[in-house]
This record gives sequence, structure tokens and C-alpha cells, in this order.
Amino acid sequence: MRTLIFTGKGGVGKTSVAAATALRAADRGLKTLVMSTDPAHSLADSLDLEGPLGPEPVRITKNLDALEVSIYHDIESNWGIVREHFAQLMAEQGVQGILADEMSVLPGMEEAFPLIRIKKHKERGDYDLLVIDCAPTGETLRLLSAPETFKWAINMLRGAERYVIRPLIRPMSKITPGLNKMVAPPEVYDAVDEMFRQMEGVTATLANPRETSIRLVMNPEKMVIKESQRALTYLSMYGMTVDMVVVNKILPLDQDSGYLNHWRDVQQRYLQDVEHAFVPLPIRRVPYYPEEVVGLEKLRQMGDDIYGDMDPTAVLYDRAPLDIAKVGDKSYRVKIRLPFADVSQLDLYQNGDELVIQIGDFRRVITLPTSLAGLEAGQAEMEGEWLIVPFMAPQMAQR
Repeated sequence: MRTLIFTGKGGVGKTSVAAATALRAADRGLKTLVMSTDPAHSLADSLDLEGPLGPEPVRITKNLDALEVSIYHDIESNWGIVREHFAQLMAEQGVQGILADEMSVLPGMEEAFPLIRIKKHKERGDYDLLVIDCAPTGETLRLLSAPETFKWAINMLRGAERYVIRPLIRPMSKITPGLNKMVAPPEVYDAVDEMFRQMEGVTATLANPRETSIRLVMNPEKMVIKESQRALTYLSMYGMTVDMVVVNKILPLDQDSGYLNHWRDVQQRYLQDVEHAFVPLPIRRVPYYPEEVVGLEKLRQMGDDIYGDMDPTAVLYDRAPLDIAKVGDKSYRVKIRLPFADVSQLDLYQNGDELVIQIGDFRRVITLPTSLAGLEAGQAEMEGEWLIVPFMAPQMAQR
């Protein structure tokens, strides 16, 4: 199953582009599901449906289904028994109502459930293509980093059960019966283990460019272009591959747009910036339409303008963002593609078998392969858009 993820700054037309892509693929005979993960859902409006979409697939055309993710539905379906136990513990401590429910949600959980949906559909094989209409860029980055965050939270919960509850609280509960309320029943930990199992393999699927591609949607505006550049940097940090840029809402050159003529000229200058900034990624231009892109007919027109004769599901660019190579008997070189990275904001350090990279507020933890165990990171440097980190024996790294 191929997965296409659309993201970009709010208001650039991500939902329209995602829906147009899904409809074009469905018209070509691919069984397609388009899914919105944006809490401010607009997919139903884009498809011109009378009512909202729900958390389960709804048939739109012969080969196209659509849904809008509901975090409340997903939590109840996958985490209900765990939430109930935590809410009960909170109530014992005087925490009541909605606050108790909120405290029972682990870090990364809200972003993890849409990814679990991707894995479930992949395992079932019920669709040829899954198109994800994501929230604006910042939320998308949290979504794509959710596997690491959520697995950390699950491990912490399991560690508490293994090293605190079993050796300490369970024996003491025989003397102090009230402590029994703190001990979760087996079905709670069964649910925790099931969630951990479901998260396994999600990161590998997202990082495999043959299976998953991310497509950036932007307008020819300075702030939008800058945010898209930052997004490309952070997506590369998370091991994701961007295979196309869609520049939306371009004013036509052959028409007199009145007071918009100046803005049209500004757009043309920014389009040149886009071409220089995102090469060699394929860049597709979409015109500013005289009417809203709402309904199947207008979405089909947008799909034609974006893809022409192209296959919308094709892998358009698959350069790996991470490369590890041996350069000596006991030395390695790790290359991490970080286009547009601000070197002045880059912080890098090694923590055991992990390499931690931080740019601004975003952090990526890369688990190093066993071949690098016992080696230390040397002086890192940027070569073009690649961060080069040498790994060598400790005595060599200190020279």
C-alpha cells in the first residue's frame, strides 16, 4: 500500500490538494482512502458533502473512501480500559472530571492513533493508496515523531509496573489493602502491550520512500516558503522523504488582475526562490482558480493541473535522508541530510548508542547501529545540505 502525506502551512490548500490527488488515483482505478488528521477538519467541505465525515470510511465514489479522524473515538476504542484505570487513580487523589480524563492520555498518544490506522490498513491490504491530509506543519512534525514519543511513554509505564508495582506495591498491598487500587488489572497491561505492538514497524513504514512519501504544499509567499524549508529540514531529521512540492494559488500572468497585478509580480519573484530552494525536488504549479475548489468536478480539474499525465502515486524522489558508511577499520561516517539547516542553531551530542540532533525546538534521536557501539562522535561539519558526523574509537575522537 502506498501512502502519501500532505502538509504545509495553514491555509495553503493542503486539503484540496490531498483530495484532488486521492480522487485522481481513484479515477485511475486504485482503491483509495483519503483521511484527514487535522482537528479542524475541512475534508468533508472540500468534497462538498452535506454533513461531516466520521471516523470510519465513507464511500465517495466507486474507488474512493474518506474519513476524518476522531481522537476521542480512537482513544475509547484503543485505550478505554487504560484510561478508565488512570481516571480512577486520579479520582482517588481528588482529581475529578475532564482533568482526570486528560491526565490519562500519554505523551504522543493523540498523534500515534492516526499512524496506527495506517499500519492497520497496510496489514489488511484493503486499499491500494492512503492519502493523509495532515494538520499544519508543526502538528505534522509531532505526528511523524509520535512513534518515538509514544513508545518512550509506553516503556516508562511498563517500567513502572516491572520495577515498582511488582516488587514493592504488590507485596505491600497484602498488608495495606488500599494499595490494591494502585495495581492495574492484567487487562490494562494487555492493552498497553497491544498498543506497543501496534506501534512496531510504523517508523520503518514512514521512512521507506517506496511506501511513504510526503508532499509539501505552499503558496508563493515569503513566510510560507520559509516554513516549508524548515519543514523539509525537520522531516529529513525524522527520516521521512519528501518527493514533491506543490505551489498553489498562483495568479495568472496573461490576465489583468487589477489591484492584484502587483501581488502577481511578487509571486513570480518568489516562484524563482522556490525553484532555487527546493531543487532537485519536482515542483508542480497550481493556478489560483476563479472559484473555490469544492466538489468532485473542481477537484478533478485541480488533479489534472497538478499531475497532467503523471501517475499521482509514483515515487517522484527517493533520496535517503540518512547514510552510514564505513571509512576505515574502526571508523564510520554518518551523513544526515538537513537542507536549509541553520548551523548556528544546531546542537549535536552522543548519548550511549543514540545520536541526538537538535535544531531550534525540534529534536531527533537516532539509534545507532551495533557496528558503531563503543565508538564516539567526532567533530561534525556541514557539507552542503549534509551534516557529516565521524565516528571513531574514543582515543581517536579525543585527538
